[in-house]
Amino acid sequence: MKTTTIKYTVIKSREQYYQYCKELEDLLAGDIDVSVQDEIDLITLLIEKYDEDHNSFTETDPIVLLRSFMADHHLKSQDLSEILGISKGYVSDILNYKKGLSKEVIRKLSDYFKVKQEAFNRPYKLSSIINPRLLNPNLSNTTKQLRYVKH
Repeated sequence: MKTTTIKYTVIKSREQYYQYCKELEDLLAGDIDVSVQDEIDLITLLIEKYDEDHNSFTETDPIVLLRSFMADHHLKSQDLSEILGISKGYVSDILNYKKGLSKEVIRKLSDYFKVKQEAFNRPYKLSSIINPRLLNPNLSNTTKQLRYVKH
């Protein structure tokens, strides 16, 4: 009886996952014809299935996830600023929970890191800077004295 060797199988380990990711990158870097496109589609499907089964993006804070991706890809804030087309200050505000992720930034992040937009499009708590000198912010810019008028 003749045995057939299957080139690709369901991913069962982290090592196999990284191997398939590397193979996918190599395929995407070369000339893509019909036979190669089928191989790309199959590897992509297997990688996405592994990601779906093994990653807990739904539980991860989007900024923690972003920092993790930055570390994995050896990216600095400056690199992220160039990738996203936003200022370094905005990147800093995002990474320090001062500003939220815009729809455009979410789209660019998901495209760059090859994940679903839902990974970044979840609510998370922004830090608020409270100025202790402003006990009553409604009066903080008031320079005139208030007068009471008797009727």
